[in-house]
Amino acid sequence: MRAECGSAVDLNDLEMIAASVKEYEGVRRKRAISDIMQFFNNIDIIGGRTIAGFGEDAAVIDVDGENYMLVAMDGIWGRLIEADPWWAGYCAVLVNVNDIAAMGGTPIAMVNVISTAKHDICERLAAGISAGVRKFGVPMVGGHIHPDTHYDAVDVAIMGTVRKGCVIFSDGAKPGDKVVVSIDVDGSTKYGLGWDSTTRKTSAEIKKKLGAMVEIGEKKLATAGKDISNPGTLGTLAMLLETSGVGATVEIDKIPRPNTEDMPFEQWLRIYPGMGFILTVSSIENGRECIGIFENVGLEASIVGEIDSSKKLKITDGEHHVPVFDFEKEFLTGIKKR
Repeated sequence: MRAECGSAVDLNDLEMIAASVKEYEGVRRKRAISDIMQFFNNIDIIGGRTIAGFGEDAAVIDVDGENYMLVAMDGIWGRLIEADPWWAGYCAVLVNVNDIAAMGGTPIAMVNVISTAKHDICERLAAGISAGVRKFGVPMVGGHIHPDTHYDAVDVAIMGTVRKGCVIFSDGAKPGDKVVVSIDVDGSTKYGLGWDSTTRKTSAEIKKKLGAMVEIGEKKLATAGKDISNPGTLGTLAMLLETSGVGATVEIDKIPRPNTEDMPFEQWLRIYPGMGFILTVSSIENGRECIGIFENVGLEASIVGEIDSSKKLKITDGEHHVPVFDFEKEFLTGIKKR
């Protein structure tokens, strides 16, 4: 399935897209992060080994040698567990592997926590995790189970490595940089909450796709990057902008999307795409090289916009410009540039 540029949008479409993204639950739930950040300000530097922490897809830890250690953790949205515990377990692996890839790293091992008093839910969560381990080739080396909770939850933590000097941070975007979006559009919808672009692909195919970010990091082509996560494409870009202290204008029709009539464009912009990355690059030439790397492994990619100093995320159809977020007046996570 190839990506398409999509039909032209008008001002009403832009305003509707902006509102649907801003009020999307996957975006709004990120705001809770700011409530607890006051308790963690500056304590991530204790011990002197933390290169980067909050605001990144994975923390970067200096443990000597030629590589940094990457550490990340994700809890899976309760709505996904309600829809399909197996898929939730599988995604617990998927999202963590993507977090390591987004930093230009290679995943090494994972641990998990399963919380449920329901035996059937526990088995389905574990079966999904097991399938994810086999698909992504990252071992699950330990974990913990709460067999007596009044809720169902699955959480996975992951460790990876990245060569020093090759990390793709989230806070390096600068005015004048170009915005590159890359997504695996070859897939299908999953419960209206996500896009399954991995289960029908081989482990070897997936490894090549994830390796694209390692290559980009090693070639130092990106000034910043994130994997597209629960807030969707525009919501994830907004988090990168907030952390970097900048703004951007995005040409909405240039965002890669599947050639399907089954999903409205605004839903595609909100959905978790399974495997997708947002980068900023210092030049069109670097952007084109990144696009070539992505396309060589079967990911669609395009330069979709430009970073500016406005601290606003705006979308455009080439004629009209509509603001989505204004970080002078509002926040997503409240995490600012290091």
